[in-house]
Amino acid sequence: MMLTDKVAVITGAASGIGKDIAKVYLAAGAKVAIADLNIDAANATALEFDPSGERAMGVAMDVTHEDQVDAGIEAVVAKFGGIDILVSNAGIQIVAPVVDYSFANWKKMLAIHLDGAFLTTKACLKHMYAQGRGGSVIYMGSVHSKEASKLKSAYVTAKHGLVGLAKVVAKEGAEHHVRANVICPGFVRTPLVEKQIPEQAKELGISEDDVVKKVMLAETVDGEFTTVDDVAQVALFLAGFPSNALTGQSIVVSHGWFMQ
Repeated sequence: MMLTDKVAVITGAASGIGKDIAKVYLAAGAKVAIADLNIDAANATALEFDPSGERAMGVAMDVTHEDQVDAGIEAVVAKFGGIDILVSNAGIQIVAPVVDYSFANWKKMLAIHLDGAFLTTKACLKHMYAQGRGGSVIYMGSVHSKEASKLKSAYVTAKHGLVGLAKVVAKEGAEHHVRANVICPGFVRTPLVEKQIPEQAKELGISEDDVVKKVMLAETVDGEFTTVDDVAQVALFLAGFPSNALTGQSIVVSHGWFMQ
């Protein structure tokens, strides 16, 4: 198995993409920490995947609070003996035109997506460096790490920022055999995306069906959503890659998304 006895921390893993990555990692032999703001959901997910409690654990973590991040990572190390993989996946979406976007929501979005990525990276790198066995840091970006859409100023800014962070971590981590990469999925029909459909329909004055066909999937080859398993398989590939030959990259996972 590709990840036999590797220890992975996945943020926002009680649902959606993060949950599927956790499932795939466990199947590949990893020990997995389900880090989430909702500890009950995190514990339930860990129990669902591993009733024995030996290879999966729930961790309470608000990624915008350094003390919670540090405490959560230390709890994982105490149980599993180290950290080999970080998947920084926690995120939310708030849509509005720039002229109506509140500064509070702007700061909230950047705090979760960027501050959270920085804080979890910092906490995990200390252990990866000290262990001397390398590691993999994977950021959940988006096609919006490379493109832009109306109503998503904070999200696009944050997702672009993850690419810059990954490049720095790739350079700093190279001497410690720590890789850093960004997965950039197309639209995945998770609860986060489902919530956006009526919101964008209202803001843009179009039907929900048009939001899906003319906004979300307009640039794809086949008009299909990316699946959570599409993303999870790329996360597995990156986590199990055997050398530093693949680092500092942003990898698009989509049904033929055309970059402008």
